Amino acid sequence: MGPDIAAAAAVHRLIDRHETFATAESLTGGLVAATVVEIPGVSAVYRGGLVVYATELKHILAGVPQALLDERGPVDPDVAGALAEGARERCGADWGVATTGVAGPEPQDGKPVGLVYVAVAGASGTQVRELRLDGNRAAIRTESVTRALFLLADCLQGAPAPV
Repeated sequence: MGPDIAAAAAVHRLIDRHETFATAESLTGGLVAATVVEIPGVSAVYRGGLVVYATELKHILAGVPQALLDERGPVDPDVAGALAEGARERCGADWGVATTGVAGPEPQDGKPVGLVYVAVAGASGTQVRELRLDGNRAAIRTESVTRALFLLADCLQGAPAPV
């Protein structure tokens, strides 16, 4: 299943729940945002997003702790979680979705091509998934979008309904 199906699943669940989301993207460079805005009705639930490709912008714009970035670098599960939390907080959304990783063609800071972290933050906490993806740069980025949006849909399915 592709990113369009994942986007539709997440957006429709958010519409049903009357909740909003925002994004913070690194390796996907805005592809999550571009994918979700193709879904009719998304304006009711998508607040906006941050493309924080440069490491320093992860701190400046998304609020990832500088010490965490200095210690572990941008491709890290805790950085992914902090990006999702930053998107949620900085964009005033119920949910935050984040991507960070190495799309290639070369490894980055000793991290292999295809190592990706996707994260979703909500009122009840943050979920992070480590992915080991194969393929070229475009395939890795597309699969990262799909997995991030399916993670959001899954979190929405398991979360208590808002009051």
